[in-house]
Amino acid sequence: MNKTLILAGALSAALAGTAHAESVLKVALNADIRSTDPGVNRDTNSDAVIMHLTEGLVAFREDATVGPLLAKDVQVSDDGLRYTFHLRDGVKFQNGKALTSADVLWTWKRFLDPKTQWRCAPEFDGHGGAKIVDMSAPDPLTVVFTLDKPNGLFLTSTALPECGGSGILSSDSLNADGSWKAPVGTGPFKLGEWKPGQYVELLRNPNYSARDEQQPDGYTGNKSTTLDRVRLLVIPDPAAAKAALLSKNVDLLIDVTPLDATELAANPGVRVTSSGTMSVNALLFQTRDPLLKDVRLRQAIAHALDSAQIVEALTGGRSKANNSMVASGSHYHTAVEDQGYTFDPAKTAQLLREAGYKGEPIKLIVNKRYAAIFDMGVFVQAMAKASGINLELETLEWGTQLERYQSGNYQMMAFPYSERLDPALSFDSMTGDKDKEARKVWDNPQAREWLREAQREGDITKRQALFDQLHQQMIKDVPMIPMYNGNAIAASRDYVKGLRTWPVSKPRLWTVSVPASGSN
Repeated sequence: MNKTLILAGALSAALAGTAHAESVLKVALNADIRSTDPGVNRDTNSDAVIMHLTEGLVAFREDATVGPLLAKDVQVSDDGLRYTFHLRDGVKFQNGKALTSADVLWTWKRFLDPKTQWRCAPEFDGHGGAKIVDMSAPDPLTVVFTLDKPNGLFLTSTALPECGGSGILSSDSLNADGSWKAPVGTGPFKLGEWKPGQYVELLRNPNYSARDEQQPDGYTGNKSTTLDRVRLLVIPDPAAAKAALLSKNVDLLIDVTPLDATELAANPGVRVTSSGTMSVNALLFQTRDPLLKDVRLRQAIAHALDSAQIVEALTGGRSKANNSMVASGSHYHTAVEDQGYTFDPAKTAQLLREAGYKGEPIKLIVNKRYAAIFDMGVFVQAMAKASGINLELETLEWGTQLERYQSGNYQMMAFPYSERLDPALSFDSMTGDKDKEARKVWDNPQAREWLREAQREGDITKRQALFDQLHQQMIKDVPMIPMYNGNAIAASRDYVKGLRTWPVSKPRLWTVSVPASGSN
């Protein structure tokens, strides 16, 4: 055979191999997703996947404020009742069809249809927030929502991951009979194959229309990706997931405990990335308990704890103590929210005397499902004992502890609050009328009124003042002691570039790049 032909054939094969080389990211999921329908039959893993496939009118920025995404801008009427969204021109769905205001109306009518069973419907039908009383499309690139009352949380609720980021869908997402088929959205990835119990595959969306910004910004900004494919492998066992990372069978673990992070970081070729989130780990008091109803005893316990030392030990220095329900990463966390409880054993002794405390046992409920919560209880018990406070740990199954929390049947409890992306949502999780909602921790009528104002108010400066008042009053009342915000910790191989954890504890895989297949 002619040598020239042989060389030409070899070069052709090499070029063909290069053309077919893929940039593939392999990620471990600790559990399978529940569905691909945004905000329907969901859990946190489902939400994380959906946020790569669909996009809403607005989205959370890096600092957890809300900015435009599919909308190029949002205009709010002076009375706070009318929201006008002007859509970006030229945005396409993953099937190549152009996005118009008609698609926005179709999506939102489906969301609000009770048959859809959308998790966030109560936030928009008047049961949990303001009611959408009208939706209109004056032209193909304009959508107007009209509310029955002002709601400062309207845009925030629209962007929540548990709502699927209120991702706008093409009607092609449904079968002919109206049943769910698969999401056809505008995100940087489209759904490839979902093999339940094994993996979910995402493919780069060739029709993706990026925003004009140069960089990604939380869930908004420029979300273009260099990845051709993402394979999310279901690996429920943490030990198996760590082994898969070390053997390069996966490139990325997205939910790592502080202990595992320390262990993995000691391995060559592994990188650990972390950032604070908006979840809250806290000590709760039952303020109607015969003993703990005395605020001086609750204050005594607060001053008996060296929160900084406890949090340093619990998180390996990845988190700082935060005695506020306004998360450290929030735009609304200022110097006011930095003012918390000081470690002051002398003050504790004085308050114990004033309260007439004589060493009566106080039950502190913990669980072992969340190791950090159990360990926090152990540290708190030891420090309280040093000040003469008799805390007795009661370890319960998580389900049992949750029932006790819901019914208010406890004295003290170490408890994790999942992340809320606006301080009004965080305060709402623990503020209310105990006669109507036994799970509420803080029953202060003035605080409830400030919270209602913060939920209605749209002005950032006015909201800041309300959150400052809520924080300062809570420090005085001591219905609970927020200890620290959680961490989003990821571990990856060192060839994974661009990974960025952030206050929303979910991955954004469009920021990530890896070498083409076979080169890592």
